Amino acid sequence: MADDARLGAEASAKAAAAHVIRVLRETAAAHERMTANASAVVKAADVIAAALKDGRTVLVFGNGGSAADAQHFAAELVGRYEKERQAWPAVALTTDTSALTAIGNDYGFDRVFARQIEALGRKGDVAVGISTSGTSPNVLRALEVANDRGLVTIAVTGRGGEAGKIATHHVAVQEDRAARVQELHATVLHVICELVENELNG
Repeated sequence: MADDARLGAEASAKAAAAHVIRVLRETAAAHERMTANASAVVKAADVIAAALKDGRTVLVFGNGGSAADAQHFAAELVGRYEKERQAWPAVALTTDTSALTAIGNDYGFDRVFARQIEALGRKGDVAVGISTSGTSPNVLRALEVANDRGLVTIAVTGRGGEAGKIATHHVAVQEDRAARVQELHATVLHVICELVENELNG
């Protein structure tokens, strides 16, 4: 019985390791496919760098995992990515729980970001909407308001959705699985940070 248990545990460990390897290879393949859209990533970085150079602010927003990405991206700009340099103005519109709950309660959840854009966004600022599906109503509404107010808009999405049609610039991850899209979003946002730091900090 002990040998059977040991053999079963070994087989289970091998199966788990094979699964890990398969996921890592899928992720690597997804990153390789994303190289076809490198120019869109460069354009997004150029737009953000130009805005920051002019003293503008980057406003970032999304839901769930994309909310975490928004906070991470804003933190990299305000703090630093890899280089020592001045702080840059960036705000994640996902972090103020009082604003989110008050706006959601009084106006509806689809306006939790749009209302903040109305309050904080100025012409020439950059609004970055992150949505795995590209169809999140509150992200779409915020991008529309940002366009109306003269902000430069960037949509970071998965394969489809309306966000890319609304935004001035679109970084699309052409993958079907949400997990792969979210992994690519993290990489894309890091690359944008690196490009912006190289542009503004030599």
